[in-house]
Amino acid sequence: MRRYGFKMKLLPGFKEEYRKRHGEIWPELVNLLKNEGIGNYSIFLDEETGTLFAYQEQTGENTSQDLGKTTIVQKWWKYMADIMETNPDNSPVSIPLEQVFHMD
Repeated sequence: MRRYGFKMKLLPGFKEEYRKRHGEIWPELVNLLKNEGIGNYSIFLDEETGTLFAYQEQTGENTSQDLGKTTIVQKWWKYMADIMETNPDNSPVSIPLEQVFHMD
C-alpha cells in the first residue's frame, strides 16, 4: 500500500457546491477508483487559500490522477471544471506532494 497526497485549487465561493457534488459522487466513479486499488480517499479544504489537499491510499499502480483516459473521469473533470482551477483538458491542476513524515 502506498500513500499519495496532492493539492488542487477551488475557485472562491464554491465550497458548498464542491461539497455537494462530492456528496453525490457517481457510483461508477467510486467503483472505478476502488477497482484500481484506490481507497481511504479524503479531500480537505483550506478556506483561507482555496487549497484542496487530497490524500489517498493505493494498492494498485495508479492514483486517481492517472485515470484521466477513462470516460467517467473525463466526464467528472468536465463536471467539476467550472468550480476549480483546471488544465485545458478539464483535468484539475494537481500538484503532487512529497511525503516527509508518516506515523502508524
